[in-house]
Amino acid sequence: MDQFKGQPRLPKFAVPKRYDVRLQPDLVACCFSGSVAIDLDIVAPTSYIVLNAAELSVSDDAASFTNRDSSKVFKPSRVELFEQDEILVLEFPDALPIGLGVLTIQFDGILNDRMKGFYRSTYEHNGEKKNMAVTQFEPADARKCFPCWDEPACKATFKITLDVPSELTALSNMPVIEEKINGNIKTVSYQESPTMSTYLVAVVVGLFDFVEDHTSDGVKVRVYCQVGKANQGKFALYVAVKTLELFKHYFETPYSLPKLDMIAIPDFAAGAMENYGLVTYRETALLYDEQHSAAANKQRVAIVVAHELAHQWFGNLVTMEWWTHLWLNEGFATWVSYLATDSLFPDWKIWSQFLHETTEGLKLDGLAESHPIEVEINHAHEIDEIFDAISYRKGASVIRMLQSYLGAECFQRSLASYIKRHACSNAKTEDLWAALEEGSGEPVNKLMDSWTKQKGYPVVSVRVNNHKLEFEQSQFLSSGAHGEGHWIVPITLCLGSYDVCKNFLLQEKTETRDVNELFGSQIPQEIGPRSWIKLNVDQTGFYRVKYDEGLAARLRYAVEKQLLSATDRFGVLDDLYALCMARKETLTSLLALMGAYREELDYIVLSNLITISHKVERIVADAIPELLDYIKQFFINLFQFSAEKLGWDPRPGESHLDAMLRGEVLTALAVFGHDLTLDEASRRFQAFLEDRSTQLLPPDIRKATYVAVMQRTSKSNRFGYESLLKVYRESDLSQEKTRILSSLASSHDPDLILEALNFMLSSEVRSQDAVFGLAVSVEGREVTWSWFKENWEHLLKTYGSGFLITRFVSAAVSPFASFEKAKEVEEFFATRTHPSVARTLKQSLERVHINASWVQNVRNEQHLAQAVKELAFGKY
Repeated sequence: MDQFKGQPRLPKFAVPKRYDVRLQPDLVACCFSGSVAIDLDIVAPTSYIVLNAAELSVSDDAASFTNRDSSKVFKPSRVELFEQDEILVLEFPDALPIGLGVLTIQFDGILNDRMKGFYRSTYEHNGEKKNMAVTQFEPADARKCFPCWDEPACKATFKITLDVPSELTALSNMPVIEEKINGNIKTVSYQESPTMSTYLVAVVVGLFDFVEDHTSDGVKVRVYCQVGKANQGKFALYVAVKTLELFKHYFETPYSLPKLDMIAIPDFAAGAMENYGLVTYRETALLYDEQHSAAANKQRVAIVVAHELAHQWFGNLVTMEWWTHLWLNEGFATWVSYLATDSLFPDWKIWSQFLHETTEGLKLDGLAESHPIEVEINHAHEIDEIFDAISYRKGASVIRMLQSYLGAECFQRSLASYIKRHACSNAKTEDLWAALEEGSGEPVNKLMDSWTKQKGYPVVSVRVNNHKLEFEQSQFLSSGAHGEGHWIVPITLCLGSYDVCKNFLLQEKTETRDVNELFGSQIPQEIGPRSWIKLNVDQTGFYRVKYDEGLAARLRYAVEKQLLSATDRFGVLDDLYALCMARKETLTSLLALMGAYREELDYIVLSNLITISHKVERIVADAIPELLDYIKQFFINLFQFSAEKLGWDPRPGESHLDAMLRGEVLTALAVFGHDLTLDEASRRFQAFLEDRSTQLLPPDIRKATYVAVMQRTSKSNRFGYESLLKVYRESDLSQEKTRILSSLASSHDPDLILEALNFMLSSEVRSQDAVFGLAVSVEGREVTWSWFKENWEHLLKTYGSGFLITRFVSAAVSPFASFEKAKEVEEFFATRTHPSVARTLKQSLERVHINASWVQNVRNEQHLAQAVKELAFGKY
């Protein structure tokens, strides 16, 4: 049997065709029993059957194999479950005949509390605490519910039967075909599913309300939620029905099941999960309350619903062959969720907000410890860690870059052809490239290999030399180190106007282009001192740009005069910030550019300006503490204009983006210590405590107000902290609870921060939500690290088998900025290594080193102190 241990994939001598699964969950004892009959095709001589199973008990006499032709029953002589490899090995005394047969297994398991496999989630009904049973199988946890070939390429059909308490709702992927009640237990049988992967099988059992609608071609769509919350499902229902219609046309293939259920689960580790026909969500990603949800919550629901429904085609109908190609699922669903949301809500300008996705991808991929989009996976334990910004955000960004290069129509036609060609089967990255190459006539495979098979991305340096533009590409690393990567880069550029645009492929390390030849008759008569040149127009490319001094000065002027689009104003700032962190540009030059945004009002630009401001504040605090008050004053000056324009109260008919921006700007002013903002927040919070329905604290400014209140709260002045806990305890809206959790640790008092962190691990906070409380102030870094070390064993036990553990590691380690601290972290983990955090730990330590080098650089920067003081006094 040992020959099967330590293998990344299951042996191929048996192929599953159909599963008949019966489960009986006990919601009081928190366990389940079950049986599975698997139609198998034995395709090679073997006396073994090897499949996946984990955390299940299977007795020696609980398995048998019956040959279809002879009806002969084969009993295994040995049944062994290897927990470390998560495999169940059945050894038979004789070789099994080639051909079809049925493998039957009885088993028992635990309804765990770790939000994976077959697990329990808790909820309250009429004041009584109850359990529901839920499945979460992606990436590799169907094996914790029933023995199976738990690999995406092992597609089969599934017939599910559930024995459950008769008063409960029981849902699975397909519609119910029969219910039989026998006393207080009912047996629910479902239609057989189409061919699908094990990770998409789903079961939910509990008490629920629902709202319902239909698509134009008769697909029944329901949103299920806790009893009493049905109204909060209406917005997601609207989005789902419209999105199914949209994708049917975009992919030129109808939705393939007769129904679609979406359900809000109180305890849920990810944002959502695209189970075929039964999509599960965190409450915050599905429910929207007109009275108490913010504009940002509404947008999140729309994007997450669109993302999961995109998977019904891209992932469920056509599935990646192995986890190496996860990005095909996640990158694509991320990209197309913006396409759908833009179609439904054009006034949200969602494509400009896509830059948030790109920036997160660039941040992670700027690390030496990043990984290629296509990453080798050799063990199930490694899969969780690649559900990251590379698979989702870089994946989505390179798809957007390719769509921009090939053109929207050609791209859509090729995708539809890819979906039709690989429906009900599996695909690799190369299959998508082949379809796009066929549809466009472009060398897509050659172009895209440099983006998916190697990690990182380029920075393209551009300088003017007489009438020539000189381009040079090199790998960008946030550490400032030299990288070896080389890419085929789709360059787009504008000269002085969006009417004068060109594009070409930068294939060599350095290339020179004559301006006259490049732009020809489009070129202005005279390239004056104010004629700006902008590369990567509207930021559709996944690369950074470094301009020579003259070009940078012209772009600063173009930003100040609002001559650039919002996406390009975003790009100019984000690139310079990244170059500054990598010590390729000075902090003085970054601050000078930031000053050009003082009259900025666009949501995406200001949102990024705020993020960058917080990071710069932290670096200055570590490098030159005596400049901290000046830098804060500069940032307060920077956001005053937008704060005054937006005010505290929503204006009739204002845009969705202004509603989101108001909260972000006020939060920034609060964190930078703007007294007038802190005073006003305090006044409004007091009114809210006296009357929860006051108009003075609409949902869009609650987070800002909570953060502001915590700025003046300390161990000796606890009123704000205690008041927020009271609001937390009284609210049953998940979005309100997470707003409060993400504000509690923003105090400046380490003792109170420690109290807030301990609260995150209390029974009052669902384990999925504890990570929200890790948003601590600079003063909280040391106490967070100490708390993390003290609670490491508990964190590992609670989160160690899922991706949430990586959030704790990153939040506790990444904010530091000294080489000594990096060494201390390394020493702590030297004896505490765990496979699920290995990659995240390396990335977090690299970030500490990057911060430390940046701090040293800032300390040595000449003229910085003078520049900061002048900016603080309004001299731009």
